[in-house]
Amino acid sequence: MKRGGMFLKCVLAIILAIIFFSWVTYLLWNWLVPVLFNGPIITYWQALGLLALTKILFFGIGGKRQCYPEGSGHGHWKYRFYEKLSSLTPEEREAFKKKMRDKWCTPPDKE
Repeated sequence: MKRGGMFLKCVLAIILAIIFFSWVTYLLWNWLVPVLFNGPIITYWQALGLLALTKILFFGIGGKRQCYPEGSGHGHWKYRFYEKLSSLTPEEREAFKKKMRDKWCTPPDKE
């Protein structure tokens, strides 16, 4: 029973958050856009749709991808960087660190 109650509370909190952020978007849009840009006044449902559109455009539809295997086409820079560093020998890794330190860090005598 406790799990079901907690799940119901989370679903209710998500629904209330969506309602609240849609309402805030509705108020801010109708307060700022018509005055500043001569834009249209929108309804609450249009504000909800605007929030859904921004979520899709800026964050995507699916969840986060946790793994970026080689050849998958995603080529996430952190994955590539990790793979490159993990394939270096300890001497190569130290040389790389020294090169980065020399390039990006200010020596103590020049501060």
